[in-house]
Amino acid sequence: MPGRFFLLSRAGEIAAWAGVDEKLLPPLEARANVSPGEDILTITQAGPRMMRWGLIPQGRKNARGRPVMEVLVNARSETVFDKSAYEGVQRCLVPADGWYEWTGEKRKKQPWRIRHVSGTPMAFAAIYDVWRGPGGIEVPQVATVTCPPNGDVRDIHHRMGVILFPDHFAAWLGEDQSKAAALMTPLPDGSLHVEKADDVDFARP
Repeated sequence: MPGRFFLLSRAGEIAAWAGVDEKLLPPLEARANVSPGEDILTITQAGPRMMRWGLIPQGRKNARGRPVMEVLVNARSETVFDKSAYEGVQRCLVPADGWYEWTGEKRKKQPWRIRHVSGTPMAFAAIYDVWRGPGGIEVPQVATVTCPPNGDVRDIHHRMGVILFPDHFAAWLGEDQSKAAALMTPLPDGSLHVEKADDVDFARP
């Protein structure tokens, strides 16, 4: 599942790939190591916008009616449309060129870089809402959606992000929940390229 990802494509490339007006994109820079808690580019039905990665748990409750304590960075596809913690959220996309996973023992973990074999950008299916705090503060916030892994990443992690491409965007962003739910499946085996990522500095965001 995406706990760190990278987006190196230029704004013009992202705009052309996503089918949006480049003038609507916020200022972007290449980012080799994007972490939860940072502001990230998203694409909503209304257009692109920056959001904080991680749903603030204030006011959210679990199935037992108890407060959710941890920030929700990822949402499981199996429960995202049913879990009370996600009540009232909307759907969006998180553009990325790929993501990272780790294997091995603590302090000796091996990072892996994962991207589509075509080298094109991809989009993580995601959900979002706006957290409203004291003094009228508003924080747009987003969580990526995960599903079981395909064969390419099964030995690295037990989950992967739901990955979408432009042909899927209208269905994911549209109002028909059943069409969106049908997209929450792993990519076919052989779709992803996996390589060691020893060249990335994960000590800094």
